[in-house]
Amino acid sequence: MFRGDSAHTGTYDSKAPTLKTVAWTFRTGAKVLSSPVVHAGVVYIGSSDHRLYALNARDGGLRWSFKAQGAIASSPAVAGGRVFFSSLDGLIHALDSATGQPVWTFRTAGERRFSAPGIHGAQPRTEHMPDPFDVFLSSPVVVGDTVYVGSGDHHIYALAAGTGALRWKVKTGGVVHASPAVAGGLVFVGSFDRTFYALDAGTGGIRWTYRTGDDPDLHNQVGIASSAAVAEGRVFFGCRDGHFYALRAETGELLWKHDNHKGWVIASPAVQGGRVYFPTSDGQRFKALEAATGKLIYDQAMKAVSFSSPAIAGNRIIFGTSDGWLHLVDRDTGAGVADFQTEGNRQNGKKYLDAEGRMIGSALYPDSTLDGMVIGLERMFSLGSILSSPVVAEGIVFVGSTDGNVYALH
Repeated sequence: MFRGDSAHTGTYDSKAPTLKTVAWTFRTGAKVLSSPVVHAGVVYIGSSDHRLYALNARDGGLRWSFKAQGAIASSPAVAGGRVFFSSLDGLIHALDSATGQPVWTFRTAGERRFSAPGIHGAQPRTEHMPDPFDVFLSSPVVVGDTVYVGSGDHHIYALAAGTGALRWKVKTGGVVHASPAVAGGLVFVGSFDRTFYALDAGTGGIRWTYRTGDDPDLHNQVGIASSAAVAEGRVFFGCRDGHFYALRAETGELLWKHDNHKGWVIASPAVQGGRVYFPTSDGQRFKALEAATGKLIYDQAMKAVSFSSPAIAGNRIIFGTSDGWLHLVDRDTGAGVADFQTEGNRQNGKKYLDAEGRMIGSALYPDSTLDGMVIGLERMFSLGSILSSPVVAEGIVFVGSTDGNVYALH
């Protein structure tokens, strides 16, 4: 499932790839925001072309595809011979993982993006606008015989894995596009209502909540899109209020928070060996902190923003950036080891990147309207942005790109 396990630690029991050799590529019909899941020699991944794909992990050959009625920007979960995912049509799907045949669907009250007047300072300031940077859907997590998933309809759902029957739902005050983490009988998930929730996994009862920052003027520094990771009694998550948080999992007590100086953290953190790792969006940093104290271990500069959640394999960390590069860094120092350039970057990099490889904002965004933001985002996607979170299995890293490709690299 997303981030490898129900606690979303982002660690993989595999030797690290080198990014030197392309094992295969598979082209879908549109940009890929979904993160892959690898199970029993099969890669499962969604695409904005409305299809979920099952590919041979060895050679990228197509086993089957299933067409939904909306884009698939969630990451699938595989359990009990079924694959579960959300789509933009407001449905949660369960398919037979071997054949792709539908088993059940659950209809939510409908998907939607976070919205606010004059979002991010766009003009006209009084117009209620959907946020074009709210790009992901919540990814299901399966524990036992229950599927947990969030929705743009403001709810968190618990469904029977076998039938799709509703077990419970909890309404929040905003869009829920973060993916739930489950550990110690609790479901942990944030909402765009600024609140982080800990729910009883069996009943949906609210155990505790924690309130993050607000931005009533520009509606920029607000909302939780990052999915949480849980380790050693602590829950870690990033926020669009420019901070990264560590809470006590049992009580919600704030243990520490780290200031990213208005830099969003959309990616989900990876946790291993007493350290927590994450990239930022604004600010363009990759950081490692002590999990117990929040003390900064390293802070490496990047050339672009990142929404891609890091994967740990061996002593290496892999994550993508919006300029169309996949990065391999040393886990202990953050120093770069290798990089992979997507097809989109090779084709369009000269249009939107300067001589140092940094994005030229004036070339991307034509004006300060919502339309201008949408145009700029699509231009950025033409670079083959890697918003997908990589997965490592048997020394190969699998990841999707907005150039429409799924890449497998040794």
